[in-house]
Amino acid sequence: MSSTAKVIRREWLDWPFFEPRHHAVGEALDRFVQSGALDTIDHNDVDVACRKLVRAMGEAGVLDCAVAAPDGDATTIDSRSICLSRESLAYADGLADFAFAMQGLGSGAIALGGSADLRKAVLPKVRAGEWLAAFALSEKEAGSDVAAMSCTARADGNDYVIDGEKTWISNGGIADVYTLFARTGEAPGARGISAFVVFPDDPGFGIADRIDVIAPHPLATLRFTNCRIPASRRLGAPGGGFKLAMQTLDIFRASVAAAALGFARRALDEALSHARSRHMFGATLGDLQLTQAALGDMATETDAAALLTYRAAWRRDVQKLPTTREAAMAKLTATETAQRVIDRAVQMFGGRGVRKGEIVESLYREIRALRIYEGATEVQKLIVARDLLKPR
Repeated sequence: MSSTAKVIRREWLDWPFFEPRHHAVGEALDRFVQSGALDTIDHNDVDVACRKLVRAMGEAGVLDCAVAAPDGDATTIDSRSICLSRESLAYADGLADFAFAMQGLGSGAIALGGSADLRKAVLPKVRAGEWLAAFALSEKEAGSDVAAMSCTARADGNDYVIDGEKTWISNGGIADVYTLFARTGEAPGARGISAFVVFPDDPGFGIADRIDVIAPHPLATLRFTNCRIPASRRLGAPGGGFKLAMQTLDIFRASVAAAALGFARRALDEALSHARSRHMFGATLGDLQLTQAALGDMATETDAAALLTYRAAWRRDVQKLPTTREAAMAKLTATETAQRVIDRAVQMFGGRGVRKGEIVESLYREIRALRIYEGATEVQKLIVARDLLKPR
């Protein structure tokens, strides 16, 4: 999706969820978008594009709110700033949002559980955009059911030996550092998973397959064959990997909803512009009541999803409360809403809406994955229901 240096309008920053410092975050993002950095990216080569995007965001300081400093505490990362960033970047360019999110997600567990040496070696390079980060959790038979993973890490003296595969790994094949989760067997299920840092030049590490998807992003299946790494690269305690993964995802889960909001707002703005300028039946498309009804639905649903999204982020940042239910509500509502809003925008554009290169056509491809990754819509519904059913 080409950004055409288009800046999002943040009329919602006066909501009570935000503080004056969030205006500064928005202004910094606007400067980055207007700098032209996004317009020079060749999206036909996603590997090169992601590396250039991350470097540009690092140089502009955009990554500072997503990647902890070596001496910082990742739990203090401000979820509202992450959400504002992803909403703004998704509005301008879907690949930029992806690249931004992966720097935070791929480095979060390192900031939470890494040794001082690991943090100093990795975090500054990820934060500066010099290294690409990846989060290697999913497997062919362990997507939503993370506890079913079969990739193993066996202790051997001062090392661990890793065997198995990971798939659907964002930045797979191009990342400079991978946060890997593997079964170490301290206990059954999720309690027997540990986290590690793996580098692409580690012997026994390889790329089994690159994965092409409808909205081009760098994805791959990783293969580990007798991959030996030093035990010093374990993150946190043995068997503590699942907890680190969930802590990392808790920081960033509401931001998936924010990315969907960015896509929805861009689709709505494109639809409004088209409705005002498209002449038909002696009037404009926007003069037709069916169009007005669709626009009314699109705007209302988008704002409703935004309220849920920023409530979840505010609850985590300010109230310091668990956001399992709230983030799930936000994620499922925002992604499903964005799918409907974008679909309506494509319909308004008629034949133009499905022509490759149109903004709404690109948005239509971008939004589909958000309803699946980091917990599919169906899984989010289960999370909400199970939380409701807990004894109070």
